[in-house]
Amino acid sequence: MTHVIIPVAVGIVCLLVGILVGYIIRKNNAEKTIGSAEIQAKNLILDAENRSEAIRKETLADARQEAHQIKADAERDIRERREEVKKTENRLIQKEASLDKKTESIERKEEHITRKLQTLEEKEKELDGFRDRQIEELEKISGCTSEEAKQLLLDNIEKDVRHEASMMIKDIESKAKEEADKKAKEIITGAIQRCAADYVAETTVSVVPLPSDEMKGRIIGREGRNIRAIETATGVDLIIDDTPEAVILSGFDPVRREIARIALEKLIVDGRIHPARIEEMVEKAEKEVNAIIKSEGEAATFEIGIHNLHPELVKLLGRLKYRTSYGQNVLKHSLEVAHLAGLMAGELGFDVKLAQRAGLLHDIGKALDHEIQGTHVDIGIDVLRKYKEHQAVIDAMAAHHGDYEAKSPEAVLIAAADALSAARPGARRETLDTYIKRLQKLEEIANTTPGVETSYAIQAGREIRIIAKPDQVSDNAMELLAREISKKIESELEYPGQIKVNVIRETRAVDYAR
Repeated sequence: MTHVIIPVAVGIVCLLVGILVGYIIRKNNAEKTIGSAEIQAKNLILDAENRSEAIRKETLADARQEAHQIKADAERDIRERREEVKKTENRLIQKEASLDKKTESIERKEEHITRKLQTLEEKEKELDGFRDRQIEELEKISGCTSEEAKQLLLDNIEKDVRHEASMMIKDIESKAKEEADKKAKEIITGAIQRCAADYVAETTVSVVPLPSDEMKGRIIGREGRNIRAIETATGVDLIIDDTPEAVILSGFDPVRREIARIALEKLIVDGRIHPARIEEMVEKAEKEVNAIIKSEGEAATFEIGIHNLHPELVKLLGRLKYRTSYGQNVLKHSLEVAHLAGLMAGELGFDVKLAQRAGLLHDIGKALDHEIQGTHVDIGIDVLRKYKEHQAVIDAMAAHHGDYEAKSPEAVLIAAADALSAARPGARRETLDTYIKRLQKLEEIANTTPGVETSYAIQAGREIRIIAKPDQVSDNAMELLAREISKKIESELEYPGQIKVNVIRETRAVDYAR
């Protein structure tokens, strides 16, 4: 045990000695290293202080030099600015002196102008007073006030202007007539000569002949059942009176009247007249009339040379065969208008097809005016629009009575052709009462016009001759009077064709030999 402890103790002692020796050696080395580092640090600090001092001195020298340069530049700029300010002050002094001189001159001119204005005001007052005295003197001499004199002057000027206007109107109309009448007459007469359309005058009644008077009783039937059946089925009134061997059919719808006529003729031929047979014959008559309507419409379009009309428009044209206006057959009238308008359009170099198409369709509204409310022009516009007719045709058709503005030369030709066709002698007829009322209204319009002494409607109302008062209407004012009466007739009277207004002025000198 002792042998073991001793070596261990010796080892521990040796270890402690080694540690102590190592510590002493490391301490000495550390002290040497620290001393060397302190010396090196002091050297570095000293070197840094020397360098910083050199840099500070160098920087201070540069700063002093730069400050000196800036100060020199600033002093130079200040000197230059002072010189510029001095020059500006000199210029301002000179301008101020010049302005003072100009101000003095303007003040002198203002004083001069003020004196002139005062002088002018004084002279103006003197002139006003002089003018007032002159006006008073003129009023005393003339015997009227200034307002009355102005009115008198205006009246004289108005008379002169009216006189000159009358002369100008007369000259213009005479020149226009000289240049246009010959050509217009040639075109119109040529068109009329080349157009040979017939016309048919009809009324609102149709007469059906009977083989004998006993047929009247069979048509009436037991307790009137047959005649009631006919009237119910056709919508037409049957008039059975004392007229021998004839029955009168009355109705405003010409197509229904034609159906009734055909059906009644078939019943008379057949001999079997009873309600069931009546309905059968009326149905057959309707089919026959519809076929005639279609055929007549197609024939009209073929005659004019128009082949692309809507089928419904063709049927409406055919219906015009049974429509009359003032006794003139409307289909024949439409054909005549189409021919006339086309011929005149060809002579004048306008669209012939457009004129013919619009002329043929211009009264298409009359085919429906018994069924639809409104004028035949408005009905026609709606119908043509419904069936997609060209707008140019609609415009030309709409203007043929002056209800709408004429938008093309063809529209004017349609109106002229319509008037020509209606104004032909015998083409139309009126009832006696309507005729007399129209003549009376025509004379009344003329007689109520200032300056008219009396008037006379002649040539069946185609012309009115007016006797003017010579003391109120001068020769030059006759043109204005005729134009005024024409405008009144156009606005207040409905008439077919045209009316000639003929103003006559006569001056008579009367004396007596004693």
